[in-house]
Amino acid sequence: MRRGRSARRRLAAIVAAGIVLGALAGTAGPALAQAVQSVVRAEPGDGEAARARLFMRLYQAADETQAREIEGEIWRHWLEAPDEEAASLMNEALRLRGVWDLAGARAVLDRLTEARPGWAEAWNQRATIRFMQDDTEGSLLDIEETLRREPKHFGAMAGQAIILMRQGRFETAQSILKWAVEIHPFLAERSMLIEQPTGERI
Repeated sequence: MRRGRSARRRLAAIVAAGIVLGALAGTAGPALAQAVQSVVRAEPGDGEAARARLFMRLYQAADETQAREIEGEIWRHWLEAPDEEAASLMNEALRLRGVWDLAGARAVLDRLTEARPGWAEAWNQRATIRFMQDDTEGSLLDIEETLRREPKHFGAMAGQAIILMRQGRFETAQSILKWAVEIHPFLAERSMLIEQPTGERI
């Protein structure tokens, strides 16, 4: 029990220091950075089949380098807009976020989630903005909307786990993070899983 509390305190200190908040702030690494350079309209085709193949490849990735390449493909898939108007709005939101106009980005994403409520990434990007505005409860609500539409969104899960850990809800956060790592074995935030003395993770 004492070791478990000590591990939680160490993890809380890491989260409080902001070391692992990059994923939720949209800076999860080169894979995401490349994916968000330009949002495009999705092309007709076997979207669900392609998605399933991507996640299977990610699960079977041989090493971190291969996993990062597949992760980038998945982010590009998530960022494929349902139509040109949605693509334009998302690009504008990302541009505004890039110059730290969070209020402007939030306003655009408010329009986007209202106009295209079925697009999971619209909710995920608004969750990111709300987190950056210190609206953690609003961010959690948008993450829930994201996961309703894309249950395997490991980026949203990582963000959700980070917020819950900041709130001291470690067991729930660890459960969510373990599921995210099941989906993406090389997820950057896997280092946040707490090892028990037996070698098992909580």
